[in-house]
Amino acid sequence: MDVPRLHPDTLEEVKQRVDIYDVISDYVVLKKQGKDYVGLCPFHDEKTPSFSVSPTKQFYHCFGCGEGGTAIKFLMELGKQSFTEVIFELAKRYQIPIKTLEPEERQELQRQLSLKEQLYEIISLTSSFYQHALYQPQGEIALNYLKDKRQLKDETIQKFELGYAPSGWETLYHYLVEQKRYPLTLVEEAGLIKPRKNGSGYYDQFRDRLMIPIRDIQGRIIAFGSRTLENEEPKYLNSPETPLFNKGSILFGLDIAKNTIRSLDKVVVVEGYFDVIKLHEVGITNTVASLGTAFSQTQLKQLLRYTESKQVIFNFDADKAGIKATQRAIKEIESLIYSGQVQLKILNLPDGKDADEFITSHSDSLTNYQKLIDNAPLWLDWQIQQLLVGKDLKKANEFQEVTKQMIELLNHLSDSNQRTYYINYCAEILSQSKDRSMLFYVDNLYRQLKKPQLVNKKFSVNKVEDTLLKEAEETLLRIYLHFPEYRSEILNHLEEKDLVFSLSNHRFLWQQILEIEEKLERPDNQESNQLIYQLQERILQLSNPINNINHLFRLNETKESEDRERFSLVINAAIISMEKTSLEKYCRYCYEKYMNLNIKINVPFDSQEDFSTFQYYFTEHRLSKQKIMKLERLLTISQLDIYGG
Repeated sequence: MDVPRLHPDTLEEVKQRVDIYDVISDYVVLKKQGKDYVGLCPFHDEKTPSFSVSPTKQFYHCFGCGEGGTAIKFLMELGKQSFTEVIFELAKRYQIPIKTLEPEERQELQRQLSLKEQLYEIISLTSSFYQHALYQPQGEIALNYLKDKRQLKDETIQKFELGYAPSGWETLYHYLVEQKRYPLTLVEEAGLIKPRKNGSGYYDQFRDRLMIPIRDIQGRIIAFGSRTLENEEPKYLNSPETPLFNKGSILFGLDIAKNTIRSLDKVVVVEGYFDVIKLHEVGITNTVASLGTAFSQTQLKQLLRYTESKQVIFNFDADKAGIKATQRAIKEIESLIYSGQVQLKILNLPDGKDADEFITSHSDSLTNYQKLIDNAPLWLDWQIQQLLVGKDLKKANEFQEVTKQMIELLNHLSDSNQRTYYINYCAEILSQSKDRSMLFYVDNLYRQLKKPQLVNKKFSVNKVEDTLLKEAEETLLRIYLHFPEYRSEILNHLEEKDLVFSLSNHRFLWQQILEIEEKLERPDNQESNQLIYQLQERILQLSNPINNINHLFRLNETKESEDRERFSLVINAAIISMEKTSLEKYCRYCYEKYMNLNIKINVPFDSQEDFSTFQYYFTEHRLSKQKIMKLERLLTISQLDIYGG
């Protein structure tokens, strides 16, 4: 890319105007956590979010790989672009007047910006033309269709600036090119006219159609959707791709829905223009629609910028075509939903109706629709229920088919707690709610799934756990030794959680500390030297020296002084790490205990005692996983508090 040299004034204005959340959220799904945002780092593979964005500091940092910097650096690293290229792109994005050092370069830049401004102007004028035509005698059929068939109010028609494209082949062409004197090439580039194949002129893209303006997020009209008023194909027709319009990245209605999406913290995605228009008319204004294409990750990431909880509800048609569209949409965004970054729900309305039909046919449509949204099943519950449609589980071949498809779904789940929950859910379905046989199906599903990391990579998991445990225990011991004012806090945490030091050298050192403090007259005094001195004396007298503890007696005064104000947060994070590691070991122990019973489906237990043992360890394993998940969330929040300020 040949980028001209930019004036220092432009550089400074870009730096002042750019918003780091606005930039990074286009590439990373971010979730609010405290005053910052977290997500999966785009610079290295990870399953647990360690990438933090601070809007107040206008800075990002990954606790996993160490990458960090400003919005400009983020774009440079992600796109492998130069500083000037990034500044140039941001200036265009934020519509900042671009000054260059050479007049000819400035002229070319202004030409590029001027092209878009002229296209905006032409499309806006065209929208006014269509609106005017709707209320003329030639638009009577279209207006009656909106009022009678669609039962739309006048204010709704005006709010969405609906219009009518006259039936003539060159009506708009004559208006824009011959009357308004717009350049032919610009009108064509706006997607409003097309050249005839025989080269004899141009004809209108839209003729005898109901017209629906499509806006960008700033509310500017950039294209049109249209619906035929006769039995013509295609029934719906959009503008072609233009310098302003890329239908795969635009959501109809988002410009007027975004504020409600923020306030309600959820968004409803429907299929059609009139679904959005009708829902907005009755007050359900957190609604958008895709433009006839498969719902994309780009569109999803746009929506996630406006909902902190990442709640998205798909309300596509409930007929076969709508079910297929829902499945395609899930497939398109599966990497985000399988990893738990999106809370996706699926709403299929009763009697196969779309949203527009449902609202029109129900007297209390607003209340009824809201109830259906609130009770919509999670995407995976919906997927599992779809597997059962038309299936008889009492038939062996259909039972086998459903089980196989369930396993395919379950294998995609990366979160172990989510996987455990849905294994139980699927087992309940397969056992047809027979309590005693349900555990057999649970075990059978576990055996057929891909083995989780806990089993496949036991050594590496243990190694990671030991490293985290070592760091946590060392942190507590170092603070305890050198900063007496935090000793009571550490003791209270350990007693409250019933935690002990697990590593042998740390356990020995802790025992020595407790023994010495029992004999000290003032164990909580503000001088740490007495305790450290007596510890070192004891250790020197040992016949078998204790390894890997001498470094705990040394202090990096500069670093520790800087970190001192955050010690309570550091202590809390270390305690959580110790508790989490202990639970993970217990969780593995329970898993191995009930798996070692070697239960096979439809084979009864040798005794009631075996069954009770299996049930006990299975339940303990599940409860431990739930506790670990809570601790992981607490640890992430604690670490962000420490490093995020």
